Amino acid sequence: MTRSAGTRALAGASGVADLLEDAGARAFLEAMVRLPSPSGSEAAVAEAFVAALSPHVDEAFVDEVGNAVAVAGRGPLRLTLLGHLDTFPGEPPVRVEDGVLHGRGAVDAKGPAAALAAAIARADDDVRAALELRFIGAVGEEAPGSRGARHAVLAYPRPHLLIVGEPSGWAGLTLGYKGHLRLRLQAERSAAHAARDETTACEALVAAWSRLRAWAAEATPDAADARLFDRLQVALTSLASSHDGLIERAEAVLGWRLPPAWPPDALRAALATLDLGSGSSWTADDGAAAVRGRRDGRLARAFRSAIRAAGGTPAPRVKTGSSDWNVVAPVWAADAVAYGPGDAALDHTPGERLAFAEFDRSVAVLGGVLRRLAAPGPGSAGGASPPAI
Repeated sequence: MTRSAGTRALAGASGVADLLEDAGARAFLEAMVRLPSPSGSEAAVAEAFVAALSPHVDEAFVDEVGNAVAVAGRGPLRLTLLGHLDTFPGEPPVRVEDGVLHGRGAVDAKGPAAALAAAIARADDDVRAALELRFIGAVGEEAPGSRGARHAVLAYPRPHLLIVGEPSGWAGLTLGYKGHLRLRLQAERSAAHAARDETTACEALVAAWSRLRAWAAEATPDAADARLFDRLQVALTSLASSHDGLIERAEAVLGWRLPPAWPPDALRAALATLDLGSGSSWTADDGAAAVRGRRDGRLARAFRSAIRAAGGTPAPRVKTGSSDWNVVAPVWAADAVAYGPGDAALDHTPGERLAFAEFDRSVAVLGGVLRRLAAPGPGSAGGASPPAI
C-alpha cells in the first residue's frame, strides 16, 4: 500500500500523532511545518491533521474542497475552531534551534491550527458532554476567494461561538480585523509618438492613483488622530503596462484596508463619484467588511480567565489585517475571537518562527477556555447553555 504524504509525515516523527502530550503536539507541529502547503497544495497537511485527530474525536475527514474537519462531543453549545492550513509563498529553511521552530507556517497559521487540534484532542468527558467541538482546517485562506471558509459556512452548522486560529501571542486575544477590498485600476490611450506632448497611459494611471490616495487620506474623519484600525488605508500592490502599437494600457492593483465605518459597498459607492481622469476606470471584487468581537462576550471572558490562570496578563487588540473571520462573519454571526500562539509581526516574513514553550502555553489556555465554557454555574463564562441564534 502506498502511503500519502500526510501519513508519511506523521510516521516520520516519533509520537507525532499523539496530541495528548506536549512532546507529541510539538512533533506534530514540526512535521506540519516541514510539509509545504502553499495555497492550492494543502492535501497532504489536511490528511495529516485528520490522521492525528482521528483517535481522539468522534469523526474526522477531508471534505469536498479539501478542508480538514473533526467533530468531538455532542453537547448543546456549538463551538467551531477555524484555522487554516495553507501558507504564504516562500520556503525559508525549517529548523529547530534553542526550542524555537523556524519555518513557513509556524506562526501563520499552522501553529494556531495545531494548538486548536491539540486542545480538542485533550478535551475531557465533561467538556464533550457540554460542547459540540468542530475543528475546521480551512484551505485557501492566503489566496483570493478563501475557498475553504466559504464552503464551511454553507456546509456546516452555524456555531454559537467561534475561535479563529490566528497568531495573537499566547496571552493575547484578537477582537477585530479590518475589512478589505481589491481594486483593479486601469488607464488606456490611443498610441502616440513619444515626442508628442501628450499624457501617456502610465501617467494617467499615476495621476488616478494619486487622486485615490489623497481621497483616502481625507475620507477618514480626524484621520491624523484616529488609530490605524479606524482609518481607511490603500496600498499600491502591483503595476503593469502594455503597448500593441495601437493602444497603450496601464494597470495597477490596489489593496484597501477597511475600518468598520467603511464596508465594501460604501467604498465602491464613494469611488464611483470620483473623477479619476479621462480614460481611467476601475473594477473591484466583493471584498469583506471589518469584524469586531465583544470585549465582554462569553468567549472573551473565558479567554481572559484562562490566560490569567496560566500566569499571563490578557492583552486584547484589534488588527489591521484580515482573516477568514471576515469571510464567515456575515453568515455565522457568532460571538467570536481570534487566538493562537506566535507573533503576527512575523507573518509572511523570512524570519517566521515560534517558540515551543509559547505553543504549549497556548494549548493550555485553549484547554482552560473549553473547561470554562462547559462549566455551569457562578464563576463560569456563562455555562454550557446555548445563546439564541
